[in-house]
Amino acid sequence: MANFSKSQQPQFSVDVYQNAYLPEGGREVNAIVTVTAIGGGTTGGVPLARSADASAAPAPASGGAVVLMVDCSGSMEYPPTKMRNARDATAAAIDTLRDGTLFAVVAGTHVAKDVYPGNGRLATADHLTKAQAKKALRGLGAGGGTAIGTWLRLADRLFDTAGAGLRHGILLTDGRNEHEAPEDLRAALDACAGRFTCDARGVGTDWEVKEVTAVASALLGTADIVADPAGLAADFTRMMENAMGKEVADVALRLWTPVDTEILFVKQVAPAVADLSGRRTEAGPRAGDYPTGSWGDESRDYHVCVRVPQARIGQEMLAARVSLVLPAPSGEGAAQTLAQGLVRAVWTDDMVASTAMNPQVAHYTGQAELARVIQQGLDARKAGDLDGATAKLGRAVQLASASGNEDTAKLLSKVVDVVDAATGTVRLKAKVAEADEMTLETRSTKTVRVKK
Repeated sequence: MANFSKSQQPQFSVDVYQNAYLPEGGREVNAIVTVTAIGGGTTGGVPLARSADASAAPAPASGGAVVLMVDCSGSMEYPPTKMRNARDATAAAIDTLRDGTLFAVVAGTHVAKDVYPGNGRLATADHLTKAQAKKALRGLGAGGGTAIGTWLRLADRLFDTAGAGLRHGILLTDGRNEHEAPEDLRAALDACAGRFTCDARGVGTDWEVKEVTAVASALLGTADIVADPAGLAADFTRMMENAMGKEVADVALRLWTPVDTEILFVKQVAPAVADLSGRRTEAGPRAGDYPTGSWGDESRDYHVCVRVPQARIGQEMLAARVSLVLPAPSGEGAAQTLAQGLVRAVWTDDMVASTAMNPQVAHYTGQAELARVIQQGLDARKAGDLDGATAKLGRAVQLASASGNEDTAKLLSKVVDVVDAATGTVRLKAKVAEADEMTLETRSTKTVRVKK
């Protein structure tokens, strides 16, 4: 395990958990890679220059920038408290901004409008600009449609006006993305991927879970439901506190493999399941980078699956070298290696050794299946396939119980009556609150850490 540290930057470590032993003819190697960052603090890197003039262009900075995107479509007026809670939540998030952070507020309808600072740029957070932004919020009203892709594209343009290293969006919506085609949202997500991260929240129960989770997935953020608009301020404050704790942006998991070795998949498995396999970018001969987004003081787990060539009993090989890197800007030298670990393969005729499943691999394989069967069960329920829904959600209850995922077990208990958790015997509830079903679907990918 190698570490790298720098002033005002977290120290990273990589730990690899696996059973390296394969039987004769065995080719599939599984490993859990735990990446940990500690010691970053909350200084935010190089301090930003402050300005009392919100219209002044902020100086290029290596610190952070945040754009808050607030749904102001007509549905936000029903009930009227929803728009008021959204304004209050955004104000609470602004209060949480660390001085020196670049920021802007976007009002989203079927078009996107930069409502603060309102000059196509970002303001620098201080006592004056925060007060100005909250005053601008008081003028927000509800009206118009919903076109989330246009909100994201405006946020991207605003981020481009400054040299902030850490770019984070917070997006709130209460409705379906009905005023742009699905392919337009997909194109916006593709255009913004890798340029900034974004947390997405759905308020109430009239929004589409798959749209909100698609935003968070593409932009390496979190997705959640705030069923009661009164809870928005607390949720926005937590999101902003988390954003302010990030210290390093654009970190990538780089996998190098030998000749004739293939990466089958790379998935984040904690704190939530996210498949990164299709997001690989080439990084030199037999190497590829998988994006992980920005980091503060935290730890995440990744499941790496590699197919190696066949070998004889007694042979050993390096199946993959895992590095955590900061890719260099185009044309500016080599990537910076933050930490490194090795995935091995050893062929043995010891059946006990070769058939033992590593506890970390076993745990997260179950957590990935848990997320999958919840989604399949809810889809079957919506389609009227009650037998299929019962089978899938019963399996979900069984997996949640076995792995100690108590939060997911509680959410499942609001959709099914549990007869026997150990065997996955359940009955579908005749009536399920829409908020409970949406909460289960939105949070289905959240996992619990394995006890090491």
